[in-house]
Amino acid sequence: MGNTMQNRVALVTGGSRGIGAAVALRLAADGHDVAITFQRNTSRADEIVERIRQSGRRAVAFQADSADPDAVVAAVNGAAAAFGRLDILVNNAALFLAGPIDQVGPDDLDRTVAVNIRAPFVAAQAAVRHLTAGGRIINIGSNVAVRAAFPGFALYSMSKTALVGLTKALGRELGPRAITVNLVHPGATDTEMNPADGPMAGTINEVTALGHYADPADIAAVVAFLASPDACYVTGAAINADGGFTA
Repeated sequence: MGNTMQNRVALVTGGSRGIGAAVALRLAADGHDVAITFQRNTSRADEIVERIRQSGRRAVAFQADSADPDAVVAAVNGAAAAFGRLDILVNNAALFLAGPIDQVGPDDLDRTVAVNIRAPFVAAQAAVRHLTAGGRIINIGSNVAVRAAFPGFALYSMSKTALVGLTKALGRELGPRAITVNLVHPGATDTEMNPADGPMAGTINEVTALGHYADPADIAAVVAFLASPDACYVTGAAINADGGFTA
C-alpha cells in the first residue's frame, strides 16, 4: 500500500472511545489524517486527538450529538474543511438501548432511530459531496442484526439491520463513482459499554466460536482493510467480525 495511504482523510463518528477510538488510531497509524466526533467527553476526545498527533498525523475533534442531523452534517463538512478533503467516512457512533419490547417507550424508539439510522444516512449524504474516486463509506453494524440470540434486542437489532439496506443501496449508487460502501458487524467487544468481564460475558463467550470477546483493535483491523486500496473491489458487503457468533 505504501504511499497510496498517505495524506488521505478519515472521519470517524463516535471516535473518542471504544471501537471508534481504536478505528481512529488504526487509520492514523496507516497514514491517514483523522477527524472524530464525540458527544460530551471533551477530555477523552482531546486524548485521542493528541495520540493521533503524536503518531505524526493531523487530527481534529468535533462535538456533535448524532441525534442532531445538523451537527452531524456540520462535522462532515468541518472535517473536509479542516483538511481540505475527505476520503473515508466511518459511521460508528451508536446508541444501545435494550429491554422487553413492551417497555420500549416512544422516546427510546425515536432517539435510537435518530442516532443509529438517520445519522449514518445524513453523514453519508454530506460525505458524498466531498468523496472522490477511491472514497470509502464504512458503516458499523452489530452481530445482533444477523443473529438475535438474546431477548430484549428488538430495538437495537432493528436499527442495525437498517444499515444493511443503506450499505447495499449506497454501494450500488456510488459504484459508478468508484466509491465503496461496506458494513462491519462486530461481535461482543471489550469496551466500557460491554466489558469482557461483565455479567453477560460468560453466556456470550459460550455461543461465540472463538470463545472470547474481541479487542477493539480487532474490529479496527477489519475497518482498516476496507479503507485500504486492497479492498477496492469490495462494496455492498457485510463482514461479520464476531468471532463466529453468527457461524
